[in-house]
Amino acid sequence: MLDGLTQPLSPAEWSAVALSLRVSLWATLVSLPLGVFTAYALARWRFPGRELLNGLVHLPLILPPVVTGYLLLLTFGTRGPVGGLLQEVGIVFAFRWTGAALAAGIMAFPLMVRAIRLSVEAVDPKLEEAAATLGAPRLWVFATVTLPMILPGVIAGAILAFAKAMGEFGATITFVSNIPGQTQTLPSAIYAFLQVPGAEGAALRLVLISVVLALSALLASELLARRVAKRVAGQ
Repeated sequence: MLDGLTQPLSPAEWSAVALSLRVSLWATLVSLPLGVFTAYALARWRFPGRELLNGLVHLPLILPPVVTGYLLLLTFGTRGPVGGLLQEVGIVFAFRWTGAALAAGIMAFPLMVRAIRLSVEAVDPKLEEAAATLGAPRLWVFATVTLPMILPGVIAGAILAFAKAMGEFGATITFVSNIPGQTQTLPSAIYAFLQVPGAEGAALRLVLISVVLALSALLASELLARRVAKRVAGQ
């Protein structure tokens, strides 16, 4: 098995790595604006249904990933209430890489929101109130006062979400299956190789790649967050 580590990656393995990076990147980029808005709303606003929203945001962490994937299939499948409407305009998620990005983004969303929310809660609301009393619009106050101060948390949340999306398996394989070259991400490829006698070396190579990518993301999160925090403090 260890001999397989010295062999180059096959086209199927490269495809799984590339697709995982693509899925994780899009899942993070698309969900980031919503994550910032949700985190700010939960940290600053008081409104009816706030606790319900907080529960829904964290629900993917509690539910089994397979259940989340099945709910996505019921909702965004071609026969689902949302998926059926989207199909009419040419947007399909089920059994497509876009569906893998949707599933990965939903599973990673709670981690992103949690990291950003903690940063928002650490900002003194009086700073925002002071800017508002000077006549600055709320959106401008957020962009010029709040956002720079919570930027380390935003970066940390985004990178944690990216790492989580890279490792998502249960919801993804339930929603979009395990189609090589189309929906087969790193975890799905590892699972597939483990079912084939003699393919343990390929599975081990992908496992090591997953570990390296996850650790790199976590280290990058720490370094970037510290650098931005020092820059903000220097201001």
